[in-house]
Amino acid sequence: MSSFEPALCSVTFRKLTPEKIVELSLDAGLAAIEWAGDAHVPLGDTMIATHVARLSRKAGFATSYGSYVAPPTADLAVFRRALETAIALDASNIRIWPGTRERASSDYNADERRSTVDAIRDMATEAARSGLTVALEYHPLSLTENTDSARRLIDAIAHSNVYLYWQPRPGLALDDALAEIAEIGAHVSHVHVFAWNSTRNRFSLKTASAYWRTVFSAMPASRWTGRRFAMLEFVVDDDPLALLDDAATLRQILKA
Repeated sequence: MSSFEPALCSVTFRKLTPEKIVELSLDAGLAAIEWAGDAHVPLGDTMIATHVARLSRKAGFATSYGSYVAPPTADLAVFRRALETAIALDASNIRIWPGTRERASSDYNADERRSTVDAIRDMATEAARSGLTVALEYHPLSLTENTDSARRLIDAIAHSNVYLYWQPRPGLALDDALAEIAEIGAHVSHVHVFAWNSTRNRFSLKTASAYWRTVFSAMPASRWTGRRFAMLEFVVDDDPLALLDDAATLRQILKA
């Protein structure tokens, strides 16, 4: 049985209210919600964050803050606003983007990578003071867009409060996915789960059941010691009914 619990990234349903997302997540049998900083819990809006925290807490959901803070473009002052928001949200974790968004890792010189490392390390220290962890998005066009860059980044940061997410690039072959998690899995806290092909067409998670079952079975032990979440992110046609179907599939995968 996987150590991961099923969860949702709220960005999956940008147009739905937090109330509806909580209701839907309850129906889907999920355990946690990562609330999107560009949709449901805006950066710095602690009033909304407090409201969403109440909704989540009443429903029994753990929470994470899916921020779009992207160091070093975003500095420590911006991160402090995200941290304040995450605290109001009662979140235990803040997701940030490593490097300027939509910029390939190959475009960075040594000084730019060093600036990113220093910024993330400072943010992690700040978060630790408030008891929150920091996790780096694992995403194309970032400093975690491939395993080599991600590993060099996390090794350079060398901070006990910084972890990696993991998700497959759209269309990533299973053998390549297994190679990635073997390389960086010891740093992985949470995983984003979806079924896309290389042209970003979306499919039911049922079509990728064997893929994800193999991934979770092969996930190595991690230095992360908290609850681990497999977060569903995006569904066919942005349809809430598709989430219910994918969540049922994910629960079965995680029980295997």
